[in-house]
Amino acid sequence: MTTSTFGKGCHLHLIDGSAFIFRAYHALPPLTRKSDGAPIGAVAGFCNMLQRYVEGNTGTDAPTHVAVIFDKGSHTFRNDLYDQYKANREAMPEDLRPQMPLTRDATRAFNIACEEIEGFEADDIIATLAVQARNLGGRCTIISSDKDLMQLVGDGVEMFDAMKNKRIDRDGVHEKFGVYPERVVDVQALAGDSVDNVPGAPGIGVKTAALLINEYGDLDALLERAGEIKQPKRRETLINHADQIRLSRTLVQLDEGMVLPFTIDDMEVREPDPDVLMPFLAEMEFRTLTKRIADQLGVKAPVIEDKSPDVPDVEAIPFDQAKYEQVGDLEGLQKWIDLIYSRGHVAVDTETTGLNEMTADLVGISLCVDAGHACYIPLIHKIAGGDDLFSDDTLAPGQIAIEDALRLLTPMLEDESILKIGQNMKYDTKIFAQIGINVAPIDDTMLMSYVMHGGLHNHGMDSLSERYLGHVPIPIKPLLGSGKSARTFDAVPLEQAVPYAAEDADITLRLWQMFKPQLHVSKVTRVYETLERPLVPVLAGMERSGIKVDRDTLSRMSNAFAQKMAGLEDEIYELVGRKFNVGSPAQVGEILFDEMSLEGGKKGKTGKYATGADVLEDLATEHVLPGRVLDWRQLAKLKSTYTDALQDHINPDTGRVHTSYSIAGASTGRLASTDPNLQNIPIRSEEGRRIREAFIAEPGKTLVALDYSQIELRILAHIADIPALKQAFADGHDIHAMTASEMFDVPLDQMTPDIRRQAKGINFGVIYGISAFGLARNLRIPRAEAQGFIDRYFERFPGIRTYMDDTKAFAKEHGFVQTLFGRKIHTPNIGAKGPHAGFAARAAINAPIQGTAADVIRRAMIRMPDAIKNIPAAMLLQVHDELLFEVDNAAVDDLIGAAREVMENANDPVVKLDVKLTVDAGQGANWAEAH
Repeated sequence: MTTSTFGKGCHLHLIDGSAFIFRAYHALPPLTRKSDGAPIGAVAGFCNMLQRYVEGNTGTDAPTHVAVIFDKGSHTFRNDLYDQYKANREAMPEDLRPQMPLTRDATRAFNIACEEIEGFEADDIIATLAVQARNLGGRCTIISSDKDLMQLVGDGVEMFDAMKNKRIDRDGVHEKFGVYPERVVDVQALAGDSVDNVPGAPGIGVKTAALLINEYGDLDALLERAGEIKQPKRRETLINHADQIRLSRTLVQLDEGMVLPFTIDDMEVREPDPDVLMPFLAEMEFRTLTKRIADQLGVKAPVIEDKSPDVPDVEAIPFDQAKYEQVGDLEGLQKWIDLIYSRGHVAVDTETTGLNEMTADLVGISLCVDAGHACYIPLIHKIAGGDDLFSDDTLAPGQIAIEDALRLLTPMLEDESILKIGQNMKYDTKIFAQIGINVAPIDDTMLMSYVMHGGLHNHGMDSLSERYLGHVPIPIKPLLGSGKSARTFDAVPLEQAVPYAAEDADITLRLWQMFKPQLHVSKVTRVYETLERPLVPVLAGMERSGIKVDRDTLSRMSNAFAQKMAGLEDEIYELVGRKFNVGSPAQVGEILFDEMSLEGGKKGKTGKYATGADVLEDLATEHVLPGRVLDWRQLAKLKSTYTDALQDHINPDTGRVHTSYSIAGASTGRLASTDPNLQNIPIRSEEGRRIREAFIAEPGKTLVALDYSQIELRILAHIADIPALKQAFADGHDIHAMTASEMFDVPLDQMTPDIRRQAKGINFGVIYGISAFGLARNLRIPRAEAQGFIDRYFERFPGIRTYMDDTKAFAKEHGFVQTLFGRKIHTPNIGAKGPHAGFAARAAINAPIQGTAADVIRRAMIRMPDAIKNIPAAMLLQVHDELLFEVDNAAVDDLIGAAREVMENANDPVVKLDVKLTVDAGQGANWAEAH
């Protein structure tokens, strides 16, 4: 037998290759190689993880030996023992399959040992190597979070969870399983494993299994003495399923004695060979990673030929702040304008004194026409002396008078032949609109990222730059400061402002050059061109219009709410018998559960009782106090969030509130209203509905609200192909009453409000994939009864179950779902296990429905300006399925007719729905009357 060189003082790292691959696959958006369109996202992430691993494992505790261990094939000896082993595993995503061999190539390219054996799992290879390392007197670190490997921990073997940057020793295993490593197999044999389809003992989870093993010593002793267990169900389970439990132990027990065709000595750490690694990275076309590793290795990065001539190699052009230009005279500005006309496009970014476009002043403008070629045009930067500003009227030298600069820039910014490119272009167009400049046409890199990668990551410029360009932008916080020393951008010295501002335009242009061709590759060009880009000027116009709010009405409401809250406080104090802080959840919890001894008290990590709305709603059926606290909280929220806060949002110049809509927030395409949020004003309570009374029309005008009637149910009827729902909509029936009649066999003429309410709850609950628990809470009925309702619903409308199953299957196979208009909504968590699995599935089921509804109203909003251009009216707000307008009193009917025509036909001609869309209209002097 050959003597091993591995021994005392040696340290073996074993990397779980499958864990690295799947983490890499889900961490990055779908990426393709430019030259041939091959999927490479998982390979890119895998290489980045290997590189970070190599970088992070130097120094005194660095490994002497390392290997990446992979699974090979799907059939192992465990399948011969139990043919259902891993039978529930989902099929590998189609775009991941061709990347698997490339991850092996990547490992070898990094000069790291790469091992796999047909018919054996990577865990068994890892177990055998870990035990060998231990027996040879060395140490072993397993880089994985796989719980099955925890049985190996101890005596020189530890684990490292790279996801959490956490080491797992014997105590860590005990924290996870309730037993130490030598008894982990026993616990797993009892608890089973739904992921690997290990049966275990029915009804026994990890906690119970640990209690039993700790009490009886080990699994064999437990099974021998099972008849002594006092709990009948537990006793019968162990006796009746003893053979199944023993089989489960065999399935989860790792094979530590494999005969391996390689040795630990073959895994000695080796430096990467640039002559091997560089060509591999170049072949993958990883430009940023290639350059970074080449710099670290001290070699010249290979030239990666761009085989896609229409896509500039923006990653290869370095960011050089020294090359950014400060434009300080009209001659220099004219040269830039001439250059822009020669290119036909320009990336534009504005610097301002604040984030509120309605109040911020323009400080400067940055432009970029080619990657690395950008400038900043400062306009009103102040001169500073030491830490103090001399005067608001003292401007730093090297700037152009704002009037002169805009005189030259305006024709270009408004020229239809020049494409203006921006990141979150809605902000910049509003800034320019404030000074009378109508910027058009536009492209928006934020929205390009959104339509390609909605649901995968955020779409802010800094994030996109790091993710796609491998470049960390200059941060804004050090320039502006914080707290008492905070300043606006006009106070930033020009030597700092120029590189910061110009870099923003440079990054934006590079992202545009990268994203624009990818829209076609990702098959989302139509979504971007018809649902995203044309919505920007529409939303900008709505936000600038704002809506008039009556401050006096809000003030009166605030006073009324305060009085009601005071009355509730007196009532609450009387119920408790003393005064306390009703607004303190901790004090409320102590009173309910410690002093009053109500059931259901649960303490969180802070040691305080949970007293959320769901907890208090359950308790309200037992005692009057929780209900009164809920009433108080509702009034407190209405007062602080709306009647008080809205007064601060009234623009002093316009007397109106100007909300801002986030276009790229929700992955489904729904818009989100912020600063202030006007979409979440509660309308279920009388007090909440009254808040809308403060939103009023100008004198001589009327507010008109047009609202889609049950649009998501109509879309569901079409997508799931449910004849009964389609017919009900066609006949103009009350859909909730019809559903109740179908489900409960109650004739329509005998329908009661309570039965209809239950059907309504189920109708909308099913769309959102509601569980029996959730429906029971919503309807305040027993869970078994709620489950019965859901079961009956699916029996009556089987198309819904088919739609749900098909949608989940599509999401698991492709990693996204789609709306009827082609919007992709990525579902990165669809393969999640545990408590997040249900949420991910429900989100995937609902996304095509909610997303299609969002697309419909987007299309209506985009068409609306042309439809009402000859009517003295303005579109002010969008609240989910509702549009709110302000119109001259004499033109109300004209507006309703024109707007309804647009909204009811917004799906045509792209999507032909089986169910006609209908719109309800209302009007009044305030929003409450119109809704």
